[in-house]
Amino acid sequence: MSGNHLNLAQVEALARAAHATQTDKAGRPYTEHLAAVAEGVRVRGGTGHQIAAAWLHDAIEDDALSAAWLAEAALPQEVKDLVLAVTKRPGEELTAYTARILATEGALLIKEADLAHNADPARLAVLEEPTRARLAAKYAQVRELLGLTGGEPPSDRKVSANPETH
Repeated sequence: MSGNHLNLAQVEALARAAHATQTDKAGRPYTEHLAAVAEGVRVRGGTGHQIAAAWLHDAIEDDALSAAWLAEAALPQEVKDLVLAVTKRPGEELTAYTARILATEGALLIKEADLAHNADPARLAVLEEPTRARLAAKYAQVRELLGLTGGEPPSDRKVSANPETH
């Protein structure tokens, strides 16, 4: 990111501040999830824009920041588009949500990193069984709708071993 745009460190600080009082379903600081998703995007070969969007991926959905804030934020349009692509809207069907992710170049990698952290067995293990089972089924359904069930990497993302892959 360049020019008058926030740099990655500023985006991280902003996301951490916006989510500072939130916790996940296990009572852990929500910022741990954001950091894990951003790192997941990085190790999967994501761009700086994708990493920035990973830091902000739940900001609107969780009411940490508003859509109006995002529209005016000093961020590249690509980052804004990625954040909006991975933001599930109230009452939105999963098929519409996953179709938007698939239609937005680069969004699939962010959602893949998000799902990987959400479905981490160690993270799920601390939840009560009904919650664990419900979330595992939900994450599996989203992965299936996104085509993340096979061994092939998604076609819209770079793979660390082959940075030419899109």
